[in-house]
Amino acid sequence: MRKPYEKKVGKIGNLKVWIVDGSYIRKNLDEEFTTCGEHYVFHFIPKDELWLDREFGTKDEKYYLDYILTEYKFMSQGYSYARAWKEGNLVQKREREKDKEFKRLKKLKEKADYKLVDKIHKKLLKKYSDHLRVWVVNGKIVRDLFFVDFVEGGHDKVYSFVPAGEIWIDDNISQKERKFILLHESHERYLMSKGWNYDKAHFYSSKIEHKYRNKKAGLDKALELNIKRNDLLIKKREERGYIHR
Repeated sequence: MRKPYEKKVGKIGNLKVWIVDGSYIRKNLDEEFTTCGEHYVFHFIPKDELWLDREFGTKDEKYYLDYILTEYKFMSQGYSYARAWKEGNLVQKREREKDKEFKRLKKLKEKADYKLVDKIHKKLLKKYSDHLRVWVVNGKIVRDLFFVDFVEGGHDKVYSFVPAGEIWIDDNISQKERKFILLHESHERYLMSKGWNYDKAHFYSSKIEHKYRNKKAGLDKALELNIKRNDLLIKKREERGYIHR
């Protein structure tokens, strides 16, 4: 099995920093690998390396490096993942808030008549958008202004900032991975619409994502089924006046 290294981009102390093929890792090693990783969370990563997923949208690599360095520091000292995750995100958030674009968008967000969602929406995936709306979004804006840990995708049943009846796909995800992420998010959204809690819905959605990453036969059919299930539920809510387009 080939290793997923793409480019060595630097060294911090004794730690080598690599850009890696996240798609390969999600298929062959762990589907939960997202933007970055280090040894204490993903044991297949060598102890002296930090991995950053190759990005396709707006670049966040410097912020992910802030995060992963802090996570590595805390976990190497014996702290729990929960503590390391929290501390890493605090550092990442603080660094994001120094950016001029962050300050500009924050001011716009505070204007009552400004529709920030129009800035976030990049491309409607019409093939999957009838009653459900599936958008490729500017993930950096979402991380800067709403949730610093937004990765790959999300939907309105998890995030209150996502409009009703929408699924968002991070623009950092390559086109070849969109179907897998959309399958995960649409399956998860359907289960949560039926009353499942997030942890349980996420677990079973990760299982189905992993299944089709390793055997693509039936992927389109499974995706179509989950989109239709969401469409039917949203249509009912629209008819009852709960969702206004």
